[in-house]
Amino acid sequence: MPGMIAFGRRWGIASDDLVFSGSFELFVRVLWWIGTLALYTLHKGKFDCSGGRVLHSYLVVLLVLLAFIILSLCAIVYVSAQGTITNPGPRRSIPVLVYVRAMLYVPELIWAILGAIWVSDDSRGCEPAEVGAVIAAVVASWILLLSTGVGVLFVFDPLGSRLPGPPSQEQLGVRDLESSEGSQLLSTARSVAVRVWESRLRLLCCCLPQDESHRAAFSSIAQLVSGFFSDTDLVPSDIAVGLALLHQEQDKKEQCRDPDEVLPHSPSSPIAEDLEAELEKAAHCMQFAIAAYGWPMYVYSNPLTGACKLSGDCCKTQSAEYDIVGGDNMGCHFSSILHSTGLQYRDFIYVSFHNQIYEIPFFVALDHKREAVLVAIRGTLSLRDLLTDLSADCENLPVEGVSGTCYAHKGMSQAAGYIYKKLLNDGILNQAFTIAPEYKLVITGHSLGGGTASLLAILLRSSFPSLQCYAFSPPGGLMSKALAEYSKDFVVSVVLGKDLVPRLSYPNMEDLKRRILKMVSNCNKPKYRILLQGCWYELFGGDPDDFPTEMDRREEELSQPLLGEETLLIRGSSSYHSLASEDSPVHCAHLPLYLPGRILHITEDGPSRRSCFSQYDTGQALQPLPLIA
Repeated sequence: MPGMIAFGRRWGIASDDLVFSGSFELFVRVLWWIGTLALYTLHKGKFDCSGGRVLHSYLVVLLVLLAFIILSLCAIVYVSAQGTITNPGPRRSIPVLVYVRAMLYVPELIWAILGAIWVSDDSRGCEPAEVGAVIAAVVASWILLLSTGVGVLFVFDPLGSRLPGPPSQEQLGVRDLESSEGSQLLSTARSVAVRVWESRLRLLCCCLPQDESHRAAFSSIAQLVSGFFSDTDLVPSDIAVGLALLHQEQDKKEQCRDPDEVLPHSPSSPIAEDLEAELEKAAHCMQFAIAAYGWPMYVYSNPLTGACKLSGDCCKTQSAEYDIVGGDNMGCHFSSILHSTGLQYRDFIYVSFHNQIYEIPFFVALDHKREAVLVAIRGTLSLRDLLTDLSADCENLPVEGVSGTCYAHKGMSQAAGYIYKKLLNDGILNQAFTIAPEYKLVITGHSLGGGTASLLAILLRSSFPSLQCYAFSPPGGLMSKALAEYSKDFVVSVVLGKDLVPRLSYPNMEDLKRRILKMVSNCNKPKYRILLQGCWYELFGGDPDDFPTEMDRREEELSQPLLGEETLLIRGSSSYHSLASEDSPVHCAHLPLYLPGRILHITEDGPSRRSCFSQYDTGQALQPLPLIA
């Protein structure tokens, strides 16, 4: 941090990121040099084949060239290991060393070409071992050259050509972006960033149709992502370092924290009875939420027998007693649902595997055990579902009888609206309640399906006052406070331990970014040491390293984000300002969004792995869960 400036542009790699890549290449080059030296020593004076003189010259020049490359790599690794993440001063010579190393690629490329020509034309009559060694050297040269090209593509930053403005402005220490020139520059940079992210999304989703809905989703996601990263100058390794430091910091606090007080309840107490009943209902609904994923989840849950059980049902002509809509031509999805739920063909009212952006699969079935018409919605399982997840802007969701501003996650709100129209306009629920008029409506789903199920329950609440919704790991950034308050009577959110999804929201991500910046700025150790110790800690555990913690002494400095090498501050960053008023959702992605309904938090208690259950009251339920690294 910040990105390295070389060849007139910024790159997606910092000057202290060359330790590992340089060390690996250095290791390969040293082995290569030793092997070439051994070949030259063994055959010195014996190059008497037709192309022996060329071979002799090739090996001598290759030894010299490899020696220069090894020296340059040693210098790059040594200098790159100096300083700290936020103190690049000791590494100021890295760009010069990179230029020297880049110049050495030219003779290496020429020599690789000459070696290939010698192998093909002048190697006749030479020893097979000599020819094989030269072939190995030529192949190694081309592999390293191609690997370097791929690496350059990985660290290439499309926005890197836009270098900082005139020196007179940079020397101010803090950029005045509130001026008209500064605002215009910032606006242009953000527009370019949005276009770049749109291009990346189109490339990533090249297999999807490029229709109007997809283009709108790409634009919305690009604006959100580019806005999130626009006020920082971080490279991926900085984020990895921040997460490693933050994880160890949290573990240290966890070890020092007093045990949570557990209020004992007798098994016959009303609270325990209510909690056990809620858990029993949730566990029953969970099998339907998982079944909605179809055959991938069934095979994953039954790795030894799942594929065999489904193989007899897939590709079989299915009965016309149920309606399959798209996406299950072979019948494998529906067969897995039958195996997972234990229901019969006749118990299903509607099954849809149709999947587009904002349109996710679901099924409607009669649950005779619980006397319920059950709507199960699938979670994220496709690229289209991921686009729905990432459409994290807000849109208004007016609900009759709810006081306060009502808005929700755009992608899931759209998906809930799609299912709502299918259920009512196509008469699916009417058909179900015609068959079982005394049954109640239950909606369930996991992850994306859980968030969509919660919003669908809110939409259907006025028509079905007795409905219940069980949402498993719904996204934390789902709905406004008013809707979360409204849903507490009929929605239960089940959160397992430190599950990431219920903690995902734009404000939480901003808070995580702020913490990462703080940890990185306060750390006085080289990046490579932090990464090595962090990897060891993640893989093998142990005590958290005694890195500097989140100190308060730089809180004021970090109230603004990091940007650029000469200056770490930028004015007017909304990311680090207080969140806007909820009554005016102008920048709704920055507004606090909450989990729906009551929260049932399930954790494991100590080394015995005993499960603990906590049911949060209304006030607790409306507090966003902390994002855990």
